[in-house]
Amino acid sequence: MAQHIIVTEYNPLWEDMFETEAAKITAILGKNCSAVHHIGSTAVAGLAAKPIIDIMPIVYSLEDVDKVAPEFEKIGYEYMGEFGISGRRYLRKGGDKRTHQIHIFSVKSEYDIERHLAVRDYLRSHSAVCEQYSGLKKELANKYPYDIEGYCDGKEEFVKQLEREALGWKGRQSSSQ
Repeated sequence: MAQHIIVTEYNPLWEDMFETEAAKITAILGKNCSAVHHIGSTAVAGLAAKPIIDIMPIVYSLEDVDKVAPEFEKIGYEYMGEFGISGRRYLRKGGDKRTHQIHIFSVKSEYDIERHLAVRDYLRSHSAVCEQYSGLKKELANKYPYDIEGYCDGKEEFVKQLEREALGWKGRQSSSQ
């Protein structure tokens, strides 16, 4: 059965769900873990989202992550490897009723880390863009309730522009400090 795409209003419990899972991830990664960030739409108060918690651990060694893949599988994750993004390890939990996704990057993947955090922080600081994005996601979920490719394709241009704006904004924030 295909994944049912449901976009809901922001739920403050998503932060607690992130914290619970981040503790498990940190325990598995141990000293290899530099940081763990809550990213994606569930990390932005007020933003409508698919209720899937996106987590971005930053590690010193991706090879060491591969060695602990069985530990992630024990807590319900599918270990998908790079899954289309070089230098990332992608894991998902919940099958077609996905609840969590992990995007692990090496500390060396500065651009990938920066872009995820910039988008999150930009949305947290720009409520009008947040509202626009919420509306688009709800519209696409209604239009493509069982078509994740259609849903993602429908967001693609908006997300690319959002990322460009967020990185520019982040650069201005950094240079003014």
